[in-house]
Amino acid sequence: MKSLSRLLFISLLSVSISASAQLSIEITGAGANRIPIAVVNFDGEKVLSQAITSVVRADLDRSGLFRQIDSGSMTLAENAPINFSDWRGRGADAVVTGSMLAQANGRYESRFRLQDVTKQSLLDVEAYGHTSAPTQMRATAHRMADAIYEKLTGERGIFSTRIAYVVKSTGRYELQIADADGANPQTPLASREPLISPTWSPDGNKLAYVSFEAKKPVIYVHDLAANRRHVAANFKGSNSAPAWSPDGKRLAIVLTKDGNSQLYLVNADGSGVVRLASSSGIDTEPQFSPDGQSIYFTSDRGGSPQIYAIPVTGGEAKRVTFEGSYNVTARPSPDGKSLAYISQNGSRYQLTLMDLATRQTQILTDSSKDESPSFAPNGRMILYATEVGGRGVLAAVSTDGRTKYKLSVPAADAREPAWSPFSK
Repeated sequence: MKSLSRLLFISLLSVSISASAQLSIEITGAGANRIPIAVVNFDGEKVLSQAITSVVRADLDRSGLFRQIDSGSMTLAENAPINFSDWRGRGADAVVTGSMLAQANGRYESRFRLQDVTKQSLLDVEAYGHTSAPTQMRATAHRMADAIYEKLTGERGIFSTRIAYVVKSTGRYELQIADADGANPQTPLASREPLISPTWSPDGNKLAYVSFEAKKPVIYVHDLAANRRHVAANFKGSNSAPAWSPDGKRLAIVLTKDGNSQLYLVNADGSGVVRLASSSGIDTEPQFSPDGQSIYFTSDRGGSPQIYAIPVTGGEAKRVTFEGSYNVTARPSPDGKSLAYISQNGSRYQLTLMDLATRQTQILTDSSKDESPSFAPNGRMILYATEVGGRGVLAAVSTDGRTKYKLSVPAADAREPAWSPFSK
């Protein structure tokens, strides 16, 4: 990377950034065979501008698996009787009703009830305590959407997860963390020098990343709750591309201290560095397999950038990608059955998905400058960076390619996305 201006500041922050830098969402595609669902305005929430139902609806819409049945201005309490015939006539397969009740201590209890219209049966009822603070209201709504999603699809919802990414504006880089829908952005780190490669620890409590504040790439591990960090790798030359082991005890990293970019393992506290592999080429972009037994990485050892896998104990590396002359940035799905990566197709660099059992591949995007893929923890969606109108934006696509949406920051570039694990 070319040299940059002198370091002006580096700050560790734990405050929200301005609303103007919040990611905005544009849904550009939805899946087929979506579940028709009506989320009726919750009773008692008008005083809070329908803060919960709007977020629940938006979450379900963004998944691409649901089709909203308009309930108009109707308001129904959580325990209100349901006219199943009427909802069936409207085309709904499921109905959500809810109530928001003020408590004596100034807090609120929000309840929802999910009912199956076809079977005329109760599927779920849950209650959540919270304050009227916008962040707590949204967190409650995300938890409700997760519960509804799981009950109707059988897989865990991702609406309560978070995303990390880097925003570049004039002379400033910010490592930001937001809700999965881009709301409530926080800035744990800001610098005049580049920040790259954020990656979540398996417990979701830490981020490893690369910072150039020391005029060279250095790997840090940042404890988000304590708002402190430590150096995990600062060897001679470049220190880059950290990736967590599934148990959170080690990082796979790339160092140039012995020559070309090569793969190493290091304990998360920075101790015990050991070399994983040796090659005459450039090895980079490591990523652990979900079972922790192997590491995927990018190498040009065969003459062009391709994806390889090597046992975590070292040994022979085996080539994984064979189609095309450029395949980089491997990211295995949470179940280990597929591999997302960036492939070159003519002049385009596009997000591609490979079934590891059949070796069949599918290009998931129609953009041309994709990079940095990151799976949602349930494996349903992939977050990545791309360009629109010369500006970096984040985008997400389902693994079948049907559901798509973009997240952008006004007047700034958003890059380097990483989707958090499920909360423990």
